[in-house]
Amino acid sequence: MTKKLTAIIEREGDGFVALCPELDVASQGDTVDDARKNLKEALELFFETASSEEIKERLHEEVYVTHVEVAVG
Repeated sequence: MTKKLTAIIEREGDGFVALCPELDVASQGDTVDDARKNLKEALELFFETASSEEIKERLHEEVYVTHVEVAVG
């Protein structure tokens, strides 16, 4: 079985941080691709080791990624 999850990746210093907001699992890498691959590995490990209760408790089925415009300055 596979599950499609969200990966939010942003630059941090010399590398990149990847976050899956559905489970609040994060990883990092030297490149965007590395961060994405490392996040995938972290998520697979989470699903292998977490109890069904923990998965149910942490999994947010509805996550929306969008932009908002705000006044600054």
